[in-house]
Amino acid sequence: MWEYSEEKRSMSRDATYLKLESEDEDEMNEAGNVLGNTNQTMITEFILLGFGDLHALRIPTFIIYLAVYIVIVIGNTMLMVIVLTSHSLHKPMYFLLGNLSFIEIWYTTSVVPKMLKTFLILNETISFSACFFQFYVFGSLAVAECFLLAAMSYDRYVAICHPLHYTNIMTFKLCLQLTAVSWIGGFLSTVVTTIMVSMLPFCASNQIDHFFCDLAPIIKLVCGDTWMVRIPAFVIASFVSFCPFFLIILSYFKIISTVLKIPSTKSKKKAFSTCSSHLIVVTVFYGTLIVVYGIPTTTWCPSLSKIFSVLYTVGTPMVNPIIYSLRNKEVQNAFKKLEEEVMISDSLYEKVDSMSECITEAQCTYFTLNQFFLEISEELFKGSGE
Repeated sequence: MWEYSEEKRSMSRDATYLKLESEDEDEMNEAGNVLGNTNQTMITEFILLGFGDLHALRIPTFIIYLAVYIVIVIGNTMLMVIVLTSHSLHKPMYFLLGNLSFIEIWYTTSVVPKMLKTFLILNETISFSACFFQFYVFGSLAVAECFLLAAMSYDRYVAICHPLHYTNIMTFKLCLQLTAVSWIGGFLSTVVTTIMVSMLPFCASNQIDHFFCDLAPIIKLVCGDTWMVRIPAFVIASFVSFCPFFLIILSYFKIISTVLKIPSTKSKKKAFSTCSSHLIVVTVFYGTLIVVYGIPTTTWCPSLSKIFSVLYTVGTPMVNPIIYSLRNKEVQNAFKKLEEEVMISDSLYEKVDSMSECITEAQCTYFTLNQFFLEISEELFKGSGE
């Protein structure tokens, strides 16, 4: 009897446990459904926190970054105009440089206007689709710049290591091909990452602790497992950034070994001066990229990331035209020639304007005299008739 009651009590206890487990599973499924619905219906926009710590200095900071953005656009546009209008700069190196300036303008424009709004508006919103469009465009242009910098290093390698065959190797056709590969490769390489990240469940928060939609701050908002996205994103990012970087390192290794064999010190300085501008741009661009994206997202520091992000989103595009104009005599001479042509055209315009004024005055004088003679002739005819 005692054994039967004990067995009955054990069976009732097991039934209670099974009931509790089934209730827990139902609650978890309901929570999952709620989170899924939140991802589909509620996360329609993100909030860019920007530089929240500097909100007290928002007006001076806004003016500074607006001035920097204007300098970037004007400086790179001027460099493009000089390359297009000056026949002395119709060379492979400057053709690639003009493309780099074009990339820098849109590369900065994809980020800075929204960043400027975060200075004026405390919690600036950006729609879900606009956020990932910005992520795609910015990433594509960054990859295109990596490829283009590698193409420019190859141009310097051919110019220094194979100067006699330079014109035969670096043809206009090859320049077009290198540019096309840079642009197409840039915009294709980020498609997979953008699609995979946009399909993740965002249920934790919609506040992006950055001034634009970048990978690390977006990943922080995901509530599920992100390793299935992080691994392919890391592989793609490593390939499109470190492969061009390896080609740049290899090109400059060949360049340095060739220059060191030149007996004349003057010739060595001249050879190094032709690639020093490109080397500075590569160092600044890749240095900040490695610091920002070389750090794992698990140890990501928002404040430090923002500082270095400003360097490669605003700093590099600003110093690019300055470096190439200050350290390149051909660009300086072309700029002076263009300035002289503009001054001559202005003086010609002033002369034409003054001549037109004189012609207008002469026409007025002519019409006045003609009217005067008509009046005299009428008076004479009246007098002769009387």
